[in-house]
Amino acid sequence: MVLRSKSAQKRVKTSKKRKERNSTAKKAVKKAFKVAEKAVLTKAVEALDLVKQAISLIDKAAQRGIIHKNKAARKKSRLLNKIKG
Repeated sequence: MVLRSKSAQKRVKTSKKRKERNSTAKKAVKKAFKVAEKAVLTKAVEALDLVKQAISLIDKAAQRGIIHKNKAARKKSRLLNKIKG
């Protein structure tokens, strides 16, 4: 497919870069959440630190608009409820 304008070509390039950056950040959030969740369920010593790291990544992703702020709040809430329970 041939794009006619230079601006269209640039949009394709930038959207690819953003998609890659966003997917990397989403994967990092998912991995941190799973690791923290597993640590909490197994009552590991470093569970609290892992939860703090996961919450930090979730907040950063929400701030950058990679995930929605309500989704971030939901994920954080679920992690913290697992610590309490």
